[in-house]
Amino acid sequence: MDINRPANVSFFDFVGGVQLLQGEDTRTAIPVILIGICVSGAVGNLLILLIFIRDFRNGKGSEVKALLASLASTDLAILLLCAPVRALTYYKQTWTLGSFVCSTTDWFQHSCVIAKTLVLAVTTRAKHTLVPSTATGPLYSPTWIHGALAFILIVSMMFPIPQMLFASLVPHGRDTICVSEMPKCASDFMSLFYKIYPTAAFVVPVIFTLAYYTKALHTAVNHAPNPQHQSKVTLLLLCLSGALVLMLLPEWGTFTWIRLGYNKPPVGLIIFAQVLLYACSSLSPVILMTMYDDVRQGLISIWFIATCRGTKPIHSTKCPKTEGNGAEVGANAVGNAVLKENEKNFPDVEHFWTGRRNTHVEEEQDPVPWEREEKML
Repeated sequence: MDINRPANVSFFDFVGGVQLLQGEDTRTAIPVILIGICVSGAVGNLLILLIFIRDFRNGKGSEVKALLASLASTDLAILLLCAPVRALTYYKQTWTLGSFVCSTTDWFQHSCVIAKTLVLAVTTRAKHTLVPSTATGPLYSPTWIHGALAFILIVSMMFPIPQMLFASLVPHGRDTICVSEMPKCASDFMSLFYKIYPTAAFVVPVIFTLAYYTKALHTAVNHAPNPQHQSKVTLLLLCLSGALVLMLLPEWGTFTWIRLGYNKPPVGLIIFAQVLLYACSSLSPVILMTMYDDVRQGLISIWFIATCRGTKPIHSTKCPKTEGNGAEVGANAVGNAVLKENEKNFPDVEHFWTGRRNTHVEEEQDPVPWEREEKML
């Protein structure tokens, strides 16, 4: 992957994935890993979005759910639009996607990563209470949620603009590569920018989020009247923030390392950091499914809906209601059917046994009078 830096360029790096790699193992293994991460993560984030959309339609929305839905949408955009570009780049070992994708791929990916960090920071302001079933309206304020998401969108798109300014296509023999070249005339300003940019976009929001949820969890456990209930959502958001920090730290570290003009980090570390970035988007739905009660209940409801629509009942066209436990509903239905069968009367059998119990028969209606005469003799 070594390439000579031009004389009038103070910074030079690949865009959209490391190119000019040698070795068939790298060419095959990395795209397979990225595709597997994309497929699993996309399915998980789609399920999360379906669950939250269903909750909002049923009037069970909240501010935290709105922000977590936007987080799942951002993860889905990263997995469907950013990761396939890297997989194709590693497979081709050159750039084949044109100048527009070359100019915008790193900018779009950094916009999504910044949006994830800021969304988790905004959740510290959101209400974590669950919506009761008797509520007539939602317990969230759409006005400030929409304003916060609009602000996050604008900031996350403006911060990484330099990623788009310095990206360009460069011929390399018969092939073409996508690189970022920063001229020396802009080196002083960009050196200052690359010190402020990671700090404002990653370090400060992450420290604020982790500190807030750590303090909130400590307060909920030690001072809340019902600590187990009140600390669940706080623990969930703390785990999401912690996973984000651990899995995005290598990406931000290598990014800052290269941009500040130091020696380039090893290629393996750069590739490992990029894989962790996409794995972070696949891990978020797993954390939600295992730690968030509403998401687990939504998965159960979607499973019952899918199984009822997929099977054709014999005696009825409607699936039984599964408002409670599905096993209890089925057991109650079977028990009611057995009781109804036991309550049925069979007229012929009942008449037969009634006749047998009534041993006093009138003489005129006696069907076998000779038997009575023989007994009298």
